[in-house]
Amino acid sequence: MWAGSVTIRHCGEIRVLVLVKSPYKLFPFSSSSFPLLPSSSLSDEAAPAVVPPVAEPAAIPEDMDLMTAVELTLRKARAHGGVVRGLHESAKLIEKRVAQLCVLAEDCNQPDYVKLVKALCADHNINLLTVPSAKTLGEWAGLCKIDSEGNARKVVGCSCLVVKDYGEETTALSIVKKHIESN
Repeated sequence: MWAGSVTIRHCGEIRVLVLVKSPYKLFPFSSSSFPLLPSSSLSDEAAPAVVPPVAEPAAIPEDMDLMTAVELTLRKARAHGGVVRGLHESAKLIEKRVAQLCVLAEDCNQPDYVKLVKALCADHNINLLTVPSAKTLGEWAGLCKIDSEGNARKVVGCSCLVVKDYGEETTALSIVKKHIESN
């Protein structure tokens, strides 16, 4: 059994339609029989639409280095839910051939880990990038707390991550793709 409501705005009045589903019938209740707001409190004119302020996107320079481009690309992919962290989940996505990019930390202290990721990427034709530090990769992957000044605190290292969805096309993404194509 579920209940839901739908708000309908028509000519300055707000009507709420509540639907209750039982195993037998669908029972609609409208705001005309159960007023939610008195119609006298609403004006006949349509209320002006309130538009929340939109933050201007940060200007991305055309001549940024590769590590900055990778950071911005991972941030955008993480916002779209396209980043997977860790060896197990990364290996699953590489095996399924869903991964678009694999990022590996150079300072990983387990040679079998590095050998496995490199072999999987080579076998399944997945692009592989390396970054110098696992802590840096962990920060880019979102494995940290951000304090009030915007600085990363309690950063957890990440040796491997896979991008399955880049999100939007950005300048940083085009720089990363150019680097991948050239190598």
